[in-house]
Amino acid sequence: MSAAGVALMLGGAGIMLAASPAQAAEVSFKTECIPPSISGMPPVQGTTKVRITAPAEAKVGDEVEVVWKTVEAASKNPDVIDLEKDTVKPTGVIKVGGAASGTLTMEGPRQNPPIPKNSPMVLPDMKGKLKLEKAGEITLTPDKYTINVSKPMSTDTKCSPKETVAVGATIKVSAGGGGGSSGGTSTSGGSTSTSGGSTSGGSTSGGSTSGGASGGGGGQTDFAGKEVAVQFSCQSPGPANITSKVTINAKKNGGSYDLTVKTAKGVMDSPAPLPAGALKPSMAVKLGGADSGTVKVDGPANAAPLEQGKPVDLPDMKGTYKPGASGKATLSPGTLTINVSLGGSPIVIPCQVKGTVQASLELDTTKQEGGASGGGSTSGGGSGGSGGSAGSGGGLAETGAEDDGALRALALVAGTVILLGGAVFTFTPWARLRR
Repeated sequence: MSAAGVALMLGGAGIMLAASPAQAAEVSFKTECIPPSISGMPPVQGTTKVRITAPAEAKVGDEVEVVWKTVEAASKNPDVIDLEKDTVKPTGVIKVGGAASGTLTMEGPRQNPPIPKNSPMVLPDMKGKLKLEKAGEITLTPDKYTINVSKPMSTDTKCSPKETVAVGATIKVSAGGGGGSSGGTSTSGGSTSTSGGSTSGGSTSGGSTSGGASGGGGGQTDFAGKEVAVQFSCQSPGPANITSKVTINAKKNGGSYDLTVKTAKGVMDSPAPLPAGALKPSMAVKLGGADSGTVKVDGPANAAPLEQGKPVDLPDMKGTYKPGASGKATLSPGTLTINVSLGGSPIVIPCQVKGTVQASLELDTTKQEGGASGGGSTSGGGSGGSGGSAGSGGGLAETGAEDDGALRALALVAGTVILLGGAVFTFTPWARLRR
């Protein structure tokens, strides 16, 4: 363990930890790297050398920057193809221990010199921000990492330790300054928190349903649903298992209700550029209690191009619920449909809810002419063109990051269409695309 004696500039906060010199420790660990399946190569055994830089001291409430410098990657660029300049992007994970527990997500830019065949991989530094919420010594230990190459098509080489890894850096955290919620890139546990835990636009009031509130009684027009966790699986060529928190809100409009469905932010990182209008979600809200059927809600297509490596949020989805029965009706997350359109026939990916899902909203309803009860209203919002209404047994979008590989796979499919054309969905198994 050695100290660099250089103060660390905090990128987001714009302040200098003058009294807290940074430390840079180099650790080595045996590593197994799994090349992309398309290469046909076996796993590679090697040694990774990493230098972790972090402030030696900080206070509770500080957000500090951690830097992962790959001194030596475990695998070389194999004797297959020369890698062009700025085609390599690393991501990784640091284990947080000691006074806190969890993981810190690290990410580097797509930046590299040309890398010839059969030569060492040259990776840019990865960075992450850690919000300190507890006093004591916090340890930082490098863990698994992934090397993404964008050309001639997007591929991942996944590397993981095959022995116990030594601590790369330690931060002494003293009391002082309140510890708020983390706004960094780290994932759950201890001093860290996940960015996918809150729904877009924030969670709604009180965390409870508005059930008891009369649908229009007392002049109430806005009804806030509670945030519920949902798991769903998608049919081929969709991803596998995904988890998200979902909120269904309603606004009374005459005898009907305008619905807004919110899902988690940053559902995936786009591994390839996608043009505006390429991705469009729709969902089916399941009715229960006094009413039955589904209500279709639509979200607009992405208005701006999606940048490679940037988080992708699903937009709010909107529709109109026209009650088909009088009484207490419940609204629960239902089936999600994702449409990817890059010219030609759109690719429709239906995703069904797994297991039991709690209702997000309960309304006191009055039956309306031509209301739901087995049918369900069509959407009055968003984008239309979304692969049809889902059946009543479905569930709403799991858009969090529990299955990071599946989310990346979904984005990879869209990017691969640009590179290889729509025929790839017909002839290439999803599992191979995901790898």
